[in-house]
Amino acid sequence: LDSLLGFAVKLRMASDVPLGAFLSGGIDSSTIVALMQKQSQQAVKTFSIGFQEKNFDETPHAQKVARHLGTDHTELYVSSREALSIVPRLPNLYDEPFADSSQIPTFLLSQLTRQKVTVSLSGDGGDELFCGYDRYFSWKNFWRKFSWIPEPGRKLLAGFIKLIPAEVWDSTGPAFNRMFDRYGRIGTLSERFSRLGNALATGGPEGFYLQGISHWVGPGSLVLGTAEPNTTLNQISSWGDFSAPEMKMMLLDGTHYLPDDILTKVDRASMGVGLEARVPMLDHRVVEFSWKLPMAMKVHDGQSKWILRQVLNKYVPRKLVDRPKKGFGVPLDSWLRGPLKEWAGDVLSETTLRHDGFLDPVPILRKWKEHSSGNYNWQYFLWNVLSFQSWLHNR
Repeated sequence: LDSLLGFAVKLRMASDVPLGAFLSGGIDSSTIVALMQKQSQQAVKTFSIGFQEKNFDETPHAQKVARHLGTDHTELYVSSREALSIVPRLPNLYDEPFADSSQIPTFLLSQLTRQKVTVSLSGDGGDELFCGYDRYFSWKNFWRKFSWIPEPGRKLLAGFIKLIPAEVWDSTGPAFNRMFDRYGRIGTLSERFSRLGNALATGGPEGFYLQGISHWVGPGSLVLGTAEPNTTLNQISSWGDFSAPEMKMMLLDGTHYLPDDILTKVDRASMGVGLEARVPMLDHRVVEFSWKLPMAMKVHDGQSKWILRQVLNKYVPRKLVDRPKKGFGVPLDSWLRGPLKEWAGDVLSETTLRHDGFLDPVPILRKWKEHSSGNYNWQYFLWNVLSFQSWLHNR
C-alpha cells in the first residue's frame, strides 16, 4: 500500500504550476502529505482553515503534522461572518440543490489554497476504501441488540412501533429521552423510534445503516405527490454478496456518497476559484488493491483503517493523528438559531413553500419551530430544504 500510494501521489504531483495539498491533520490527508514530502526536494505547501468554535477547529492537529513533516504550512481562521457570506453564493456555485453543509469550509479552504497554488491534492476516498466511517460500526452494533429476536418477532415489533402515534412517544417524559442523548439529541423520540421501526422491518445491519444515512424518513412525506423510486440505495438485495456488512456499506458509499457528495463538493468548490483538486487515493491501482484486502487488514483490534495507519506510522508519530474521527463541518445548528435565523425563516415561510408547491410545509415548519426553540437539532433536515429552496429561487 505504501508503494502504490507513493506512486499515485507521484503521478499527481506532476505539474507545470504551483502545487500544494489540503491538510486537516487526519489519517487520510496526513498520509498524502507525508508521501508528497517524501518525494519532494522542497517543502510541500499545505493548507488548513479553522473556526473560532473549538469543536470545529482542526488547525491544531494540522499544525503538529505540518511541523513534523516540515511543510510550508498556511492556515486561516474564519469568522462566522466570513463563512456565512458564502451561503448566498452556494446555489450558483453548485448549480444544483446540493445540501452537504461542509461545502462552506471546503470552498473557504479552496479559496485560501488558490492564493498560493493552482493544483492541490486531497485525501478523499480513504474512508470508503479502508472502512473509516464510524457509522459502519455503530449501526452494526445497534443491530446486534435486536438480532437475537426471530424475524417474525422483529417485524411484529416494527409494526407495533409504527402503530403508536408520534405524540405518545414524545410525551413519555425527559427520563426516557435521556436514554438516547448519548447518541446526540438530533431529533425527537418519535423520529428515532420511526427509524428503529423501519430498520427492524428491513432487517439486518444494512437496514439500520440505511436509516442512519437517511435524513427525512420517507421522502414521500415531504415532497408532495411523490414516492421514493427504487434505487440501489433502498434495494438492499443489490448491495452485493459479502460476508461482512461493512463491505456492503463501503461499496454503497463508494458508488453513491463518494461521487455524488464528497467528490462533487470538492470539485465544485475548488473549480469555483480556479483550483484543480486531485485525489491520489482513488488511483485505480489503489482502489483495486483495497478491495482485494481482507477485512482484518482494514479493521484490526477494533481500529478502523488499520493498514492505512500502518503506512502513516512510518512517517508521522501515531500520537499526532490518533484521535476520534471528526468530520469537516460547521456549527450549522447554532448558526440556524443565530446569524442565519432570519434568512432561514424567510426561505422556510409557509407562504413561499405553498406557492412553490414542491414541499409539504407542515413537517418543515414543525421542525423549524422545534429547532429554533433549541429543543431539538434538525440542522441536516432543514439544510436539505434550505438548499433546495435557495437553488429553486436562484435558477
